[in-house]
Amino acid sequence: MTSNEIAQRDEQQAVATQQPANQLPAPSAGVTALMTWAQEADLAYQMAEKLAVTSFVPQSLRGKPGDIAAAILAGSELGMKPMATLKSIDIIQGTPALRAHAMRAIVQQQGHEIELVESTDTRCVMRGRRKDSAAWQEVEWTLDRARLMGLLNKDQWKKNPKGMLVARATGELSRLIASDALHGMAYVSEELEGTTHAEVMTVGGAEFRTKAPLSVAQLTAPAAAPAPAADAEYSVQIGDQPDAGAWDQDAIDGSTDWTPEDGAA
Repeated sequence: MTSNEIAQRDEQQAVATQQPANQLPAPSAGVTALMTWAQEADLAYQMAEKLAVTSFVPQSLRGKPGDIAAAILAGSELGMKPMATLKSIDIIQGTPALRAHAMRAIVQQQGHEIELVESTDTRCVMRGRRKDSAAWQEVEWTLDRARLMGLLNKDQWKKNPKGMLVARATGELSRLIASDALHGMAYVSEELEGTTHAEVMTVGGAEFRTKAPLSVAQLTAPAAAPAPAADAEYSVQIGDQPDAGAWDQDAIDGSTDWTPEDGAA
């Protein structure tokens, strides 16, 4: 080994001994992104605590800083600023949902097209297509369709059928042409509002019925026919009977097969 090689080896060993033995590897890109998100979540919660008591927060979020922070973070992923998010996202039975106007804005912001073809109190037709696509997709919602799903007895359908038809068409069309733009919030608030079913839960041996959002299959299934009411059960209590040997004139007068003997009044 030459003197130059020996000198190079000694230099490498000296550099190696200068590095800390317990030095951790640099965090991966995924860990770095998660740490950044955690910092954003902490800032969002601090902001939410201040906003929770204001009238700028919708009723479904008021007084709930945790839900407000989650909504702000979800809105950020959809490209919305915090205050716009609070006017665009509702929490319905624990499920975050976009309002119809916000969903249209997000889809259009991505470059996809949505057009309102027809809108009346009984019918709504909308069409849309993805960016750079020539094929249009059309969606139609009518009161007959809403009736099949058992929606017309709900208060918002009685007061504003035109708006509810547009909202339903918006949600269906957006999922059809741009589900990737919605980031998991595929339903508009108007689709979930009041559309729940009872779920039986057992707590401490007792059964309780709670509300839960409908699944996709339940949202699109026709309303089931109501079950026939059961006849009232007939029962006789011991206290209803006269004492043994007592004369019950009311029972005799009301009987159809009692014939008084001759001479009886």
